[in-house]
Formats: sequence, structure tokens, C-alpha cells
Amino acid sequence: MADAMLQCSTRNPQSEIRNFSMPSFRRRQFLQLAAAGAFAVPRSMFAAPPRIKIGQIGTGHGHASGKMETMRRSDDWEVVGIVEPGAALRAAAEKSAAYAGLKWMTEEELLATPGLQAVAVETEVKDLVPTGLRCVAAGKHIHLDKPAGESLADFKRLLDDAARQRLTVQLGYMLRYNPAFQRCFELVREGVLGDVFSIDAAMSKVIGLTERKAQMSYRGGSMFELGCHVIDAVVTVLGKPANVTAYSRSSSPLNDGFLDNGMAVFEYPKATVTVRSAFLEVEGGARRQFVVCGTKGTFDIRPLEPPRARLALDSPRGELRKGYQDLIFETGGRYNGEFADLAKVIRGEKSLAFTPEHDLAVHEAILRASGLPA
Repeated sequence: MADAMLQCSTRNPQSEIRNFSMPSFRRRQFLQLAAAGAFAVPRSMFAAPPRIKIGQIGTGHGHASGKMETMRRSDDWEVVGIVEPGAALRAAAEKSAAYAGLKWMTEEELLATPGLQAVAVETEVKDLVPTGLRCVAAGKHIHLDKPAGESLADFKRLLDDAARQRLTVQLGYMLRYNPAFQRCFELVREGVLGDVFSIDAAMSKVIGLTERKAQMSYRGGSMFELGCHVIDAVVTVLGKPANVTAYSRSSSPLNDGFLDNGMAVFEYPKATVTVRSAFLEVEGGARRQFVVCGTKGTFDIRPLEPPRARLALDSPRGELRKGYQDLIFETGGRYNGEFADLAKVIRGEKSLAFTPEHDLAVHEAILRASGLPA
């Protein structure tokens, strides 16, 4: 997992010199010895790694401008250009500070840019996977926003094409890098919560008529667009479900048939999960939650952003005490963690923790929870 967003109890990864052959050298000791002439210090040792060339295709996704701002603030990335073939979307984006000063390009120009290694795909949802396929065919790693279209077969093709070329496909589920979720995943892996038997999750908000009209082109409704975030976390904790049953409703007084009120039940051999997602909930963002109950403890994240959590344990575990306790998290930008992680993967410093098998299982679960064929 990326460490760009800090967890409750993490040490500073810069406090030790990396890849030094002698053990436990501190930076100050190292520099003192170097200054004394004890050994030669290669000038490149402390130089920042070169920035990775990246471009963005699309401005139509709800996360598009935030992703661009994150990349432009980071020392990891050199943004070489932006692509938006839609005239109306481009006109709106040109007025946004997120894209100010960037070079506008065609997709062909971007993909032919010398040294380009990665592309952030931030189109409207219907165009995410087709665009991703073209980027992978051009030999580029991709950050693909969510959800990955309405076809499981098309998404699998994208993952398979990338695997054949040893390219990374990173899905834009930002909660993966949320420090409260990372802590929850860690405690589950370590067995601190015991056997997980229940998860209750909610991801809702209120949308206006303009966004409602845009979302109506997708049959999965609120579960497809919003619920996908917490479904990814459910699969991270419990794996692929044995069965998913959708209970989607159109609850707005507009009576337009749009599935704006979704619930899904996930079944596991020893656990059950409920996920709710609605476009109608007043102050829905404040009540977004992810509650994991195990035989030894409960981890309750509420709200999700900025994260706050309460942990209950049946007995002390190290610095964690028995009973309920509040956990405090330091957070960076919403998308910092995912782009920091992707940079490490592209540089070969680590593998992406979320495998293609995981991503495919997540997408299948999302489609089923949205009442779509999978």
C-alpha cells in the first residue's frame, strides 16, 4: 500500500538512507563522515529521481480536474499535455485553473510524445475502457478512473492486454489509499479483528438535475457510480463474494425511472455485507461509512473523508486497548496516495498491491450490485 497518506503510527520512510550497504546509517552521520572525507559521496545519491512523463485524456469524469491538480503538484510527474476531443468539455476545461498553461493535444499527439510513460484516463465513464485500450496498445501504463464501464468482458480484455505487455492498470478508487481504510485492511490481515462476519457500508450524496441527466445514461444508477468505491473495499477485506443481490429503486419524486436509491447484499460463507448508495441523501457525504465487524473487534470509519474511525477490541493489542477508542489520521490530498504509488510501480520500486484478479472481481461485484449483467 502507498504511504503518501500517513497512517496512525508510521515512521518516517526518509529517516534512513536507502540502499546503503552498511546498516543503520542516519543521514546526518552519513554526511558528517562524507564531509570528513571518509568516503566519496556520489552526487546523484541525493538527487530526486527524474519526473515521469504523463498526460491526461479526458476532462469529463468527476475526478478529472482533481487528478490533474494532484499530478501537477507532485514532484513525481511531468504533465506533458491534456486531451479533450469534446468541444463543450474542452471549452469548460479551458476556464479551469486545473488546466491553465497546459498544452492541448490530440490523442494521437499525446501517445506519440517522446518519453511518455503513463496516461491518466479521465473521460466520461462510457469512454474509459475504450480509451484505456488504445493507451495500452500504445505501450503506456494507465491510471483508469472508475467505474470501468458496463462490460465485464471489455474490462477483462483491457487487463489482459496490459498484462501481456507488462503494463500497469491502476483503478481510480481513492479510498484504497485513505489512511483509515489502510489501517482497517492492515488489522484485518493481521487477524486483530478476528473473523470478519459483517460489513455495513454507505456512500451517498445529493445531485442536481444536470448531473442526474448525465448519470441517467448508465443503467446501474447510484450503486454503479458511487457504491463502487466501497464495493472495492469490501472485496479487499473479504474477497470475491459467493453471491450478490441488488435492490435498486427509483425514489425521486421526479418519477423518471432513474435508479437513484441502491442497496446490495453480498453473501459469503461466514459473512454478510450490505452496501447502500443514493443520490438523494441530505448531507450524505457526512454519513458515508464503512463498518467492519469481526469476532475480536469492530472498525468503524465514519465519515470516510476526512477519515475518522472508532476501533473496538475484545482485549488489548499492543498500543491498542480493550473497548472503544478513537483513531486520528493525518491526511494529504485526496488523490496523492494513488499517484505516489503509481510512480513507485512505474519506477520498479514495488508492485501494485491491487492485482488484475482483484480488479476484475471488484468490477464483477459492482455490476451485479448495480443490477447489470456480469
